[in-house]
Amino acid sequence: MSGVPQRTLLLWCPDWPVLAAEIVDGVPATDPVVVLHANRVIACSERARAEGIRRGLRRREAQGRCPHLTVVDHDPGRDVRAFEPVVAAVEEVVAGVEVIRPGACATAARGPSRYLGGEEAAAERIVEHVAQSCAVESQAGIADGVFAAGLAAREGRIVTPGGTREFLAARPVEALGRPALADLLRRLGVRTLGEFAALPAGDVLARFGFDGALAHRLAGGRDDRPLAVRQPPADLTVTADYDEPVDRVDAAAFAARMLAERLHERLAGYGLACTRLGIEAVTAHGQELHRVWRHDGLLTAAAIADRVRWQLDGWLSGSNGRGGTRPARPTAGIVRLRLVPDGVLAQAGLQPGLWGETGEERERAHRALSRVQGILGPEAVVTAVLGGGRSPADQVRLVPWGDERAPARPGPPPLPPAGAAPGAASAPVVVPAGGGAGRRAGRGRAVAEPPWPGRIPPPSPAVVLPTPLPADVRDAAGEPVVVSARLAVSAAPARLTVGAGRPAEITGWAGPWPVDERWWAPAEARRRARFQVCLADGAALLLAVEGGQWLVEAIYD
Repeated sequence: MSGVPQRTLLLWCPDWPVLAAEIVDGVPATDPVVVLHANRVIACSERARAEGIRRGLRRREAQGRCPHLTVVDHDPGRDVRAFEPVVAAVEEVVAGVEVIRPGACATAARGPSRYLGGEEAAAERIVEHVAQSCAVESQAGIADGVFAAGLAAREGRIVTPGGTREFLAARPVEALGRPALADLLRRLGVRTLGEFAALPAGDVLARFGFDGALAHRLAGGRDDRPLAVRQPPADLTVTADYDEPVDRVDAAAFAARMLAERLHERLAGYGLACTRLGIEAVTAHGQELHRVWRHDGLLTAAAIADRVRWQLDGWLSGSNGRGGTRPARPTAGIVRLRLVPDGVLAQAGLQPGLWGETGEERERAHRALSRVQGILGPEAVVTAVLGGGRSPADQVRLVPWGDERAPARPGPPPLPPAGAAPGAASAPVVVPAGGGAGRRAGRGRAVAEPPWPGRIPPPSPAVVLPTPLPADVRDAAGEPVVVSARLAVSAAPARLTVGAGRPAEITGWAGPWPVDERWWAPAEARRRARFQVCLADGAALLLAVEGGQWLVEAIYD
C-alpha cells in the first residue's frame, strides 16, 4: 500500500442502533435506551448516558444505574434496513458512496467540494439534506483517509489537507477500535496514536503481526485504501401516460410495443435481462390492475410486447360481470401503463441452451441422445467436464451422457447453462467406435481453481489432441533445440516439423513451463517442459519436450 490518502468526507449518525430501534420498532430514542449484545451495552441514548451508562457495561449494572431503562436486543438487519434511506439521501447529493457500517458512510470529498462550493459547504449540504429527507441528525467530518475522517466526524471537524497526522497524534490508542491491541499498547507505555506511529514499522510488524502493522499505518495517517463505493440501484421501471383512455385492444397493443422496446433498451443499457415482468395499469376511474409474468429464458423486446399485449387483451376483453365466466373488465380505459422488471440478471448469466429455449426441443434432444446410447453403448455419447490440472488434457474429463458431471481433479466445475437437464449442461460429443477427433477444451469461463504449479497461462488451447504428435524443433543453424535439466534452452526455436510434414518457420515462442509430477513415485514420475509457439502461417501450437522428444499437445485458434 502506497500513495497519498484520499480526501474523504464521512457522515456519522450518533447512536445509530438506538435510532434504528426507534425508526423500525418505535422505541423512543429520547428515553433512556440501551442496545445489548452478548449481555453488554453496545449503544445507548443520550438520556442513558446522562444516567451514567457507558458502552461495555453489563446488563445488570446498567439497569442498576437506571432502573427505568429500556433494553433493546441488537439486530444488525434492523440497523441496515433503517440506514438504507440515509444512504439513498446522501446519494441524491453526491455520487460514489461507501457504507462503512450502519450509521456511517463515506464518499470522496473532491467532487462535492468542487460543485457545492467547498468542503465545508458540501458537508453542511449533506447533513441538511439527510435531516430534511430522513429526519435524522448526523455529523460530517473531512480528513485524509477514511479512518481520520471517522474521528473528525465525531467532532464535526474538517481537518486541513496534510494535517491528518497531527490531528491523529493526540488521540488515544483506543481510537483504533482494537481493544486487545490498545490494552497491550497501554501496558507497554504507548498511550497515543502519535507515540504508536513513531515506532519503527518493522518492529511493529514483528511484535504485533499484520493487523498491528495495519493499525500502525492508520495511526500515522497513511490510510490509503481507496473507497469501495457502491452502485445505487437503477430505476428500470418504464411508464407511459395517455391523455385519451385506451379502451381498444389494437390501441393497447401499439402502446405495449412502444413501451416494451423502451424497457428492453433500458435493460440492455445496464447489461441486464428480464426473466419476470410486472405489468401495472391504472384506469381513468383510479382502478389499479397488476399481473406478473414469468419466463424461463430471457425476455426479448418482442416477448415483452407479446405478454403486455396478452395481458391488456385479457383486461380489456373481460366480461361485464353479468354471469360471464371471465373477470370483469375495467369500468374505464387505461390512462397509465407501467412495466416493472421484477426479476433481472446479468445478460451473460443466462443463455439459451444448445437446443434452444427450454421446452420440447431440449427434451427431444435428450431422448435422441439416450437412444444413441442404447444403440452404441453409454460411452458413445459423452460430455466434457472442466476441472483442475497442469495440462489441457488433464483439465478435461469426458463423462457419459446423463452421468454425474464431477471433475476428476480438484477445482470447481463450470456452471451448467440455466435450465439444462441433468447431464445435459455441455454439448454432447458422439464418439464412434475406435476413437475420433480431438477434444474441445472449455474456454472463455473464469473459474476459480486451486493453484497448479507448472500450469500454462491463458488462453487455453481450442483443440487438445487425444494422442500428441511427434515433432522436431531446430534452431536457426539447423541444430536440434534441447532443454537442459536446469531448464536452459540451447537456442531460440526457429523451425518446427510435425511428423512427416514440411518444416514451418517459428515467428514467436514462450516458455518453458516446467512440470515435475509425482517425483516421489519413480514408476509414475514425469518431467517435461511446455512451450507456446507461433508459426509463420498464423498457427499457434502447444509443444512439450519430455526425455528429449518434442510433442505437439494442443492447437490454439
